[in-house]
Amino acid sequence: MEQPSRRNVLMTGGVLGALGALSVAAPAQARPLWTWSPTGSVVGAGKGVDPRWVWDEEADPLVASLIDRGDVPKVNQLLKTWTKNGQALPAGLPADLKQFIEKARRLPSWADQTKLATAFKFNQKRGTYLGVSYGFASGMMSTVIPHEARAVYYSKGGADMRDRITKTAKLGYDIGTRNAFLPDGEMIVTCVKTRLAHAGVRHLLPQSPYWSKVADEQIPISQADMMVTWHSLPTTVMKQLTRWKVPIPADESAAFLHSWQLTAHMLGILDEYIPNSWDEANAQAAQVLDPVLAPTPEGVKLADILLHLGVTIDGGILTTHILGALTRYMLGDQICGWLQIPREPLWDPAFEAFWPTFVAIKEGLLKITDAPPGLLQIYWAFDEIIRLGTLLFLSGGNLPISIQIPTANNPNY
Repeated sequence: MEQPSRRNVLMTGGVLGALGALSVAAPAQARPLWTWSPTGSVVGAGKGVDPRWVWDEEADPLVASLIDRGDVPKVNQLLKTWTKNGQALPAGLPADLKQFIEKARRLPSWADQTKLATAFKFNQKRGTYLGVSYGFASGMMSTVIPHEARAVYYSKGGADMRDRITKTAKLGYDIGTRNAFLPDGEMIVTCVKTRLAHAGVRHLLPQSPYWSKVADEQIPISQADMMVTWHSLPTTVMKQLTRWKVPIPADESAAFLHSWQLTAHMLGILDEYIPNSWDEANAQAAQVLDPVLAPTPEGVKLADILLHLGVTIDGGILTTHILGALTRYMLGDQICGWLQIPREPLWDPAFEAFWPTFVAIKEGLLKITDAPPGLLQIYWAFDEIIRLGTLLFLSGGNLPISIQIPTANNPNY
């Protein structure tokens, strides 16, 4: 069978059913057939095409053209000035890119501003839990998602993981803000820029002989890959909150999901793949996320880099051990074994004992009727200081953070 070229795959809507020969060093993982029904999506309908064969038919050819004609450096420089959702696009952008962004920045018809306001209320209450979960459940889980680990490692982001994590952290920060999807917010900008960056990786990474040697796919970041990453965020976070017995009102739970449903859409995930409920999300995750988790050499190296991000603070004397123990508490022994994260005789039992107590105390204070006035605002201010401090630390003080279209792969590979 003739192997599909990237151009041919995209021209046929990404539905060609043939993978190239696989490297002996990276055997393909057996995956169940795609059976999740689009009736469980936010729009309740769709073609039901296996998302492994679907990419981004609008962004991919556009960004490939921008790269091939040498426009990306100018575009990246211009887009640095586009920071707010409702802000006019900078003058001088190529006409085809401007047309794409104007369309891509529009919220879908099913966006619900009431739910988004409730989602902020949820973020106010649970900001501490969310920050820890995003970092050490979702963030570290990404290193045992083989497609994601390899794509990160061999693309430009792998050459500067601090910068890569900074840009990922910006998305987690922006979605938790009061005005995330409003004109004066930044979440839409962050999503659209990320969508463009993903398209750049799809164009460039297949040109890397290092990635091609170990990859079991011909084009990275399929719709399936994006949904796997999506489930490593809200679906995984909600499972953590359930595990910690955090009481969440039904409207806040639905609102938190809605904020991530909207994020998926703005990142270029087709509506027919976005689950319409937590039950559907869990069902889809069981099919696309759980079976693919596995160690890779690239993932082990990335995890080690992440665990040592605090070296500049204390030389790794405490931070590396604390971060390793927190990862074990979040993700368990099997994943930590895959990532070669050693046990911590002091910190492992400390988190097992401390975290449930911390959650119980915080939730208890939130519930008492005679709590100090403004307690929720105090919690939020504290969480905001931590979140902004984290971004400031990761960025090396280089704010604002600007997500860019890559022009090359990892120069070290």
